Amino acid sequence: MSRPYRLLVKNAKQLVLICKSSEKFLTKEGIQNLCVIENGSIVIGSDGLIKAVGPAETIKSQYAEALFDKVIDATGMCVLPGLVDAHTHPVWAGDRVHEFAMKLAGATYMDVHRAGGGIHFTVEHTRAATASDLLASLRSRLVRMQRAGTTLVECKSGYGLELQTELKMLEVIEEVRRSLPINISSTYCGAHAVPKGKTVAEATEDILQVQLPRLKEKLSAGTLRVDNIDVFCEQGVFDLSSTRSILQAGKQMGLNINFHGDELHPMNSAQLGAELGALAISHLEEVTDEGIAAMAKAKTAAVLLPTTAYILRLPQPRARDMLDAGVIVALGSDFNPNAYCCSMPIVMHLACVNMRMSMPEALAAATINAAYALGRSHTHGSLEVNKHGDLLLLNATRWEHLIYQLGGHQEIIRYVVIKGNVVYDNDKILDL
Repeated sequence: MSRPYRLLVKNAKQLVLICKSSEKFLTKEGIQNLCVIENGSIVIGSDGLIKAVGPAETIKSQYAEALFDKVIDATGMCVLPGLVDAHTHPVWAGDRVHEFAMKLAGATYMDVHRAGGGIHFTVEHTRAATASDLLASLRSRLVRMQRAGTTLVECKSGYGLELQTELKMLEVIEEVRRSLPINISSTYCGAHAVPKGKTVAEATEDILQVQLPRLKEKLSAGTLRVDNIDVFCEQGVFDLSSTRSILQAGKQMGLNINFHGDELHPMNSAQLGAELGALAISHLEEVTDEGIAAMAKAKTAAVLLPTTAYILRLPQPRARDMLDAGVIVALGSDFNPNAYCCSMPIVMHLACVNMRMSMPEALAAATINAAYALGRSHTHGSLEVNKHGDLLLLNATRWEHLIYQLGGHQEIIRYVVIKGNVVYDNDKILDL
């Protein structure tokens, strides 16, 4: 017989709730003042949901008679919500390590793209790969992310650019959703690039007339679950008009709009997203003041990707301007063959140093605000009653060590918990 409670984590030096009043996102003053309980405990029920969170003595008296499947004494440790990675491309074959050398020698992203590298190189290899090979590599990448503290991750297709490979990628994502504990938000990104031999108009027509109708059939039949639709809105890729058509078609199918915009050139993508009611727009290195104002008003999240700006030596996204304007700022790793980073702690560190975010802003951006960008902030992103029991235990007396120690997450994360189950137990205790 199952006991009524799955997990008790008690006596944590710091229990970082992030929110305390069921906020769906944090901006302005709220993002600077995260909710933290000193010496706290948390109870997770047999359904994997949080039942109680509060001061250790209060929880101890309320649950004195309770039985738990597992008890973790977190004395001297910090407890945080599981991290949320709001933007990844984790399904692909054929690495691009050779392109890193080209970029170090001065080649731009579009130089590599025009030379037949970039997305097109990966498309060729992903089309040729078997579903089982793609599944094996995806599983290992997601397990690495999980070890680095990610408990909810957005996963895009987009290296097929035609129906069969896009479906193959989405089906592989669906398979890991069912077989791994990590939570997944699935994104159809058939408009990631214009396929070789096609014009923008032809590629758009293929998505609208071939790919989306077939995807709609799969969703209606319940054989596939997809949450979001994405387009790479950029000069030489999909223009504003094509982007609008594809995103509107996806929205009519019930998909959340969550797309790439204003990365390499100011395209007015932010204004378009705000107008269409986009849940989130990613990149935004070249966003205008008008775009920032439109996103703040529409409550469209900005998913900023410090790894990409770092690796491609792009201008840094204007995080400070966005935060000051009241934009909902989230973070993602942009894990892909061009930016090979599985670690949200490293992403938060880069966000603080290069984008001038504070540590509370970065943590909120990698938890509650990233969950908001995926339409999941009612269930994920903070440690509050009735949310999923997804959390990290750190071998540290202050939560800031997770961001401060660049690359130190491999030692500092002691446990990763998803729905009250320990999915990663790092027994290398670090004496801080």
